[in-house]
Parts: sequence; structure tokens; C-alpha cells
Amino acid sequence: MTVSKPLVGWRVLVPRGGPWGHEVAADLRAQGATPVVAPMINFAGTEDTPALESALGKLADGGFDWISVTSATTVDVLSAHRAVIPAHTRIAAVGETTAAALLAAGFRVDFVPAADNSARGLLDEWKDVTESSVPQRILALRSDIARPVLTDGLRARGHEVEAVVAYRTVGVPVDDAIRSDVANGRFRAVFVTSGSVAVQVHEQFGLIPQETLVVCIGPRTAADARANGLRVDLVAAERSASSLIDALLAVAAKEAPEADEW
Repeated sequence: MTVSKPLVGWRVLVPRGGPWGHEVAADLRAQGATPVVAPMINFAGTEDTPALESALGKLADGGFDWISVTSATTVDVLSAHRAVIPAHTRIAAVGETTAAALLAAGFRVDFVPAADNSARGLLDEWKDVTESSVPQRILALRSDIARPVLTDGLRARGHEVEAVVAYRTVGVPVDDAIRSDVANGRFRAVFVTSGSVAVQVHEQFGLIPQETLVVCIGPRTAADARANGLRVDLVAAERSASSLIDALLAVAAKEAPEADEW
């Protein structure tokens, strides 16, 4: 007998809201799961608005050859400030999600890494810049907690990088009912979608019951989760929502009873 919805009975915590979280929830429902969307991080304005406004003014005046955009939240900041990106200034997006956000906001995208949608992947694959013999002027917008992997790597290659904090990442407390459900093993899986989410999962839930799978969106997030004291049970092969769900489907397939033979 074929199981049409293999995740029936699975209750899954999705720690991000917005379009991403609700799209993931819809995809989980399509597989029979019961998703619970509980945003655990949010974003606030930078504490150094003058520095950001100065950098965006320089951008509008043509002061940069490239701008690197490493999250959809950065796109929101650009839109909120009505940033002007001249035609000669090219735009590098860290991954497909960020690229889609840029296009939806009316910006273009000139480069997206194909293999690794991370700051390290951007640095490794960005050949137009990293292999250029001419120093490039680059505006790197980032969150307050982002590690300077991209900025340090570009500077080491002789480029002029202006790194500016565009926004802050802040934790969001979940409802007591959700905290209780996690503690009592009422979730079959908890998704961990970034290092900052890993911090919140560990701080707000403590030890996750063994019957609850902790599923990370790629090896870098898994490493961050472990570094923050969080157990990791599954690691999605790619940094994508579909890969997270595929990880659950693989477990469900192993647990499912064998089909009847006729």
C-alpha cells in the first residue's frame, strides 16, 4: 500500500515566520505533517543609522563596484531606505532566496553562488572579484552578529571593503505552551535554520527530548548548533526548505512498514 502523505502524525516546529516560514508550513502540510510556526528571531534597525545612511549615500553616488547582499532581511533594509544602486554597481546575492527577494524588490542580481549559499560559498565562487587583479570597491551589508568571513576574505585579496551593519538580530520568546510541548516531546522535529536560531532553541528549550529530531539546514548551521550546545540529529543536504523536508521524508520512509505484497 502506498502512503500518500508520509509525514502524517509528525508535528514540526518551524522557527521562522514570514513568507519563508509559511511556505515551509504549507509544504509540510502537503506531506501530512502538522507544522507549528513559531518565529524565534526577529530583526531590528541598526544601532548606527548614520553609518548605514552614509554608506547608502555613497552607494547612490557610484562609490562602489559591487554590493554584497547576504540575506533577504538586508533587501528589506535596502527597500526601507529606498536605496539607489547605480547601473554600474553590480549586486552579489548569497543565495537563491536572497536573489529572489532582490528581484521582487525591483533590484537586479548579477551573481549568485551555485554550490554553497553562504558567505564562504560566495567568497569561494565569486571569481569576478576574487580573481580580479584590480582592487574592487565593495559595500558589504551585514547583521550585527554575522562573522566577517566575506569581509576578511575580500580584504585579504586586496579589495576595498566597507562593511556596515544593516540590522540587528534579536531573539523572540516563544509561547509557554510551545515550550511545554517541546519539553514533553510533543514535537517530532524542530527545524534549525541558522546559527542565531540555534542559539534561541538552546536558550529557550534547553535539552531537547531524544524523541524529537533536531534538523539543521546544512552543515554550517549544524556546526553552529553544536558549538552552542545543541544536539543535532539530521542535517539537510542543501541550504533549502525542500532539503529540510526531504530529511524528514527519509526518516519517515525508514520507519514506515513495508508495503503489502500481492
